[in-house]
Amino acid sequence: MTTTDNTSMPEADDAALLERVQSTFSALYGKSPDGLWSAPGRVNLIGEHTDYNEGFVLPFAINRRTVLALALRDDRVIRISSAFAEGVVEINLDDLAVEELGPDVLSGWSAYPLGVAWALGRFGADLSGAGDAVDGLAAGAVTGSVTGFDAYLESTVPVGAGLSSSAAIESSIALALNDSWRLEFDRQTLAKVGQLAENKAVGAPTGIMDQSASLLGRRDAAVFLDCRSLDAEVVDLGFAAAGLELLIIDTNVAHAHSTGGYAARRASCEEGARLMDVPSLRYLDVDDLPRAQEVLSEETFRRVRHIVTENQRVLDTVRTLRLEGPAAIGSLLDASHASMRDDFEISVAELDVAVETAQANGAIGARMTGGGFGGAAIALVPSESIPALKIAITAAFSERNFTAPTMFVVSAADGAVREV
Repeated sequence: MTTTDNTSMPEADDAALLERVQSTFSALYGKSPDGLWSAPGRVNLIGEHTDYNEGFVLPFAINRRTVLALALRDDRVIRISSAFAEGVVEINLDDLAVEELGPDVLSGWSAYPLGVAWALGRFGADLSGAGDAVDGLAAGAVTGSVTGFDAYLESTVPVGAGLSSSAAIESSIALALNDSWRLEFDRQTLAKVGQLAENKAVGAPTGIMDQSASLLGRRDAAVFLDCRSLDAEVVDLGFAAAGLELLIIDTNVAHAHSTGGYAARRASCEEGARLMDVPSLRYLDVDDLPRAQEVLSEETFRRVRHIVTENQRVLDTVRTLRLEGPAAIGSLLDASHASMRDDFEISVAELDVAVETAQANGAIGARMTGGGFGGAAIALVPSESIPALKIAITAAFSERNFTAPTMFVVSAADGAVREV
């Protein structure tokens, strides 16, 4: 997505986006779509890399969305296109009705939506055309009729910024196919579908947080998610009532979860759990850290310490929001960034400068957000301080010859929905 400058991002015009997606679909395929669906990106307020460790996270859906138009066909052909790339990707359902689907089969942006179609088959949708549901991971019979489809999508979620543009795509297509194929999966199952698609079809070893936030989000609230049980609670944020806004500082340093750094951190966590003889790092708490330091290598200990303390910070943030309000959570956001920078080592210079400049110029608290190695930082800021903070961050980046950041305010939005 381009902007007229790199200091802000224009407000998303949802009505214009819906109209454009519908008209583009009709121009591409010569017919009207059966419906339009949308799903948001997300910001993770706190709880980074804790999701695949069966821990706690506190994301919220944002007012930047992917919109998808879709119409079923009467054959087994899938045609899908997007504003991300020219042309139409065409594939037969038979190519997706397989037990395994790796990143070597699908490539580019289409791996996300087509991976979801494949993953729905692993959860019980009959992609084979034989009439019998594939054995899946979800309980209950699947009664829907699965055929090919035409689809087109556009998005206002920045790509590569750590705001989960991928989950917005996955959740929009998952909801659209769930409705169109009459699968009747609940949203927790659709989150698992999206995660499976990203893990297997895309090859990114991510947890379930992003899809859960995109599907379960509520306006003006965060989703407090237990990534082991998948129990979710809505937690009021109260930013506006407290005179606060959440500023996104996109460093424009792109990251990719399917590359080595993310996978290496996950492997370190798994190694730490194995050596500590626990199923996952969720089973450790702060009291276990002295023993962990004795058992683990210095690097693995620091990885484990981040996860253990970050889980505690999520719990502390939820409690503080409920008892004291958002103005009291700043120190927890700051501590989270320090832990990701020093213990988990997933920050980069641009993220550190964004966070430090925000902290020095009026932010209640700030931290990097997302998987790391680039992407965005967030700053919780009094509304009246936003203009001056943007100027300070732009100047700090310019002094260091960094690419100019893109900055914009987000609010907590509703999750995936059928629009038309």
